[in-house]
Amino acid sequence: MKPYSEACERNCGPLLEVLREAFAVARSVLEIGSGTGQHAVYFGARLPHLTWQTSDITEHHPGIEAWLTEARLANVLPPLALDVDRDDWPRGPYDAVFSANTLHIMGWPQVERMWAGIASVLPSGGVVAIYGPFNYGGRHTSESNARFDAALRARDAASGIRDFENVDALARSYGFGLERDHAMPANNRTLVWRRLSPGPS
Repeated sequence: MKPYSEACERNCGPLLEVLREAFAVARSVLEIGSGTGQHAVYFGARLPHLTWQTSDITEHHPGIEAWLTEARLANVLPPLALDVDRDDWPRGPYDAVFSANTLHIMGWPQVERMWAGIASVLPSGGVVAIYGPFNYGGRHTSESNARFDAALRARDAASGIRDFENVDALARSYGFGLERDHAMPANNRTLVWRRLSPGPS
C-alpha cells in the first residue's frame, strides 16, 4: 500500500508553479527527503525536461518505490540512500536540489550538514529550492506555525521551525545567494537560492 500525505497533495500545485520558473533551465534534480514519493511523481510528470533523483533514508524507500512503480515515469529515478549525517552524498552531476518539509524535523547540526552536502553536489549556477515553514526576525509568521513549532519541540527538542536569517546565512557561507522568497499556502514559504561562487573548500 502506498503511503499518502494530504499536505503533500495540497501543496503540489503551488510548488509546481515555483519550480517551473526555478528549474526552467535545470536538467538533473536531487530531491533530499522524498518522503512518500508523491512530490517526485507529480513534478516528474509535469516537468519532463528534468531527471528527478529521489532520495531518503532507507526505511522510506518502499513507499517511494510504490509510487514510482505505479507512475512508471522514465525521468524519475529510484531512491538513493541519503542520510544528512553521513558523508557519502551522491556524485550526480546535478544542477538543482529540491527539499520539502525537512529543515524543521532535524536538529541544527543536521541542517548544517545538509547544506554542506548540497554544496558538495551543486556547481556554480546550481539552484536550491526549499519548501516549509520559516520564522522571520525570530518570530513565527502565524499562530498555527507557533503551535506547530511547539509540537515539534515537544517531540524532539532539537527540531523546530528555522529562522530564515540563519538558514540564509548558512547558504551564503557556501556561496549561495537568495533569488526568490515565495509565499505559499498554509503559512509556508519556498526559498530559492543560486550558487554564485564555490564557497569554502
